[in-house]
Amino acid sequence: MRMRAFAFFGGVTRLLIPDNAKVAVIKACLYDPQVNRTYAEMAAHYGTGVLPARPYRPRDKAKVEACVGIVERWLLGRLRHRVWYGIGELNAAIADLMAQLNDRVMRRLGRSRRQLFEELDAPHLKALPAEPYILAQWRRCKVGLDYHVEVERHFYSVPYRYARASVEVRLTARTVEVFLKGERIAAHMRGSGNGRHTSVADHMPSSHRRYADWTAERLLDEAGRLGPSVTLLCEKILSDRPHPEHGYRSCLGILRLARHFGAVRLEAAALRALEIGARNYGAVRSILEKKLDGVPVAQPRRAGEVGVDHPNIRGSHYYH
Repeated sequence: MRMRAFAFFGGVTRLLIPDNAKVAVIKACLYDPQVNRTYAEMAAHYGTGVLPARPYRPRDKAKVEACVGIVERWLLGRLRHRVWYGIGELNAAIADLMAQLNDRVMRRLGRSRRQLFEELDAPHLKALPAEPYILAQWRRCKVGLDYHVEVERHFYSVPYRYARASVEVRLTARTVEVFLKGERIAAHMRGSGNGRHTSVADHMPSSHRRYADWTAERLLDEAGRLGPSVTLLCEKILSDRPHPEHGYRSCLGILRLARHFGAVRLEAAALRALEIGARNYGAVRSILEKKLDGVPVAQPRRAGEVGVDHPNIRGSHYYH
């Protein structure tokens, strides 16, 4: 909203005075307010200051709020009987009416809002920066033992030496940047939330190199203590991934299910997962939670085998 306002005005104000909404102010305080990190980045990009209104002092912004209500009622009164079939058409209609409103001469002042802006405000605006601000969100994340960070169901790699480190992720519409103590350690194009991995070859350790005390051999050794089906399932998970490290997280999650459900049930669930072709942690957990590990898998009907005989089931003779 602020960025569009600056673009509309053709310049930047020297000071922003927001109210104490969470999108702008994390902690309201008369003497030392804490401004939202994204909001502060935007202000720094445009070279303007942020001075939030005093908490519980609605009169600090009374004229602004009153003007918003006046403009809103004026627009709704003229648009209430019209129908649009796209947001673009609606925005164009609002822009046209706003131009009319700004050019109307006010009776008490004898001038329009546009004239007053050009005479009083425009000369004091700072120039716009060369590039517009790109809206970004910050997240606190922890790097997994597979040296990938999960952001909105997608996994992004960082150098393997940062496995299990606590990092900050800067997320935009197109990019994902990972920071550790203020230093950027990885940058990726943003991927869709499909549970896949975006990995950089330089981030990967050499085959079977130890990091965070985990290797493929150790995972399979731990799986072997739980049962042959668990071992086979982990082997298939590691072999099915483009890089074995991509399967570390899923294998570790499967092994830890034994703490809650026990090794016997986990072995049975792994066997069922192998029979139905499931190759991930979520499927094994679902089998255990739904208690399907004790239910035999339905076998496909053999050639010539007679189906179930029941009066409510029609056979092939019904149609011939």
